[in-house]
Amino acid sequence: MLTIKNLKKNYGKRAVIKDLNLEIKAGEIYGLLGANGAGKTTTINIICNLIEADSGTIEINNKKVSQGTKKYVGVAPQENLLYKNLSCQENLKFYGRIYGLDGKKCDRRIAETLAAVNLSDRAKTPVESLSGGMKRRINIAIALIHEPKLVILDEPTTGLDIETRYEIWQLIEDLKKQGTTILLTTHLLDEAQRLCDRIGIIKEGKIIAEGSLNELRKLIPAAEIVIIKTKETEQAISRGKELGFCHRYYGNDLAFWLPEKLELRETLELFANINLESISRKDVDLEHIYLELTKNGI
Repeated sequence: MLTIKNLKKNYGKRAVIKDLNLEIKAGEIYGLLGANGAGKTTTINIICNLIEADSGTIEINNKKVSQGTKKYVGVAPQENLLYKNLSCQENLKFYGRIYGLDGKKCDRRIAETLAAVNLSDRAKTPVESLSGGMKRRINIAIALIHEPKLVILDEPTTGLDIETRYEIWQLIEDLKKQGTTILLTTHLLDEAQRLCDRIGIIKEGKIIAEGSLNELRKLIPAAEIVIIKTKETEQAISRGKELGFCHRYYGNDLAFWLPEKLELRETLELFANINLESISRKDVDLEHIYLELTKNGI
């Protein structure tokens, strides 16, 4: 669906995109993760033909990016593109006409997209009267109005409460079930872990790792992670080194990478000479992988 090869983009002497390569398959949710300034927004702007790359190629639906490929892409940016004084229906009609929809076809797509985002009953409601979650759903509906092949969701749940986040997650999962191909950017690692079929981690304009969560887990030489709370930190680290365990800090939490899963009793025995306040076990998840790749550069 989307193929990017050897993409490069400089702003003056600053290289923003450095030989970036990725491929998004039809019908999948692909998560693009990276810190601010890593190159996500520039990549999206090139995909949308808003700016030109210095070199490299992008193909959408087997066609090189151009004015003609804009019809294949729908974008729901982080900031809602809504006219607050217009109703949901009127907003969708405005954007539908921009994409060349009119008459019965436009009316049909408005009804279909409102149904897709579960807002059919709010068709005539002014946007300014909607909740934050509903506004975000209408923002996504605008990205869907012209039946694009690829939908880009840029930080779709930023600033939303947890209940509303779940609503948007369900919407995204429903879109996938309908065959929609989605490029998702997010700073919420639990969101990417839950929704994405594959994940690409971008750093300084390059994809430094890519794959399913299980494939990315293979980059961390640990079967599980044990988190220890103790006032005897140095002694715990020393004991971990004796056992051959790599240690990391996740926030204020002292963690050890265990090469194999152990029963809690067995782990306690290994640290029997340390006065522990608590100990817990965790599977390796996207947070650990992301931090290791972006901070420690494995």
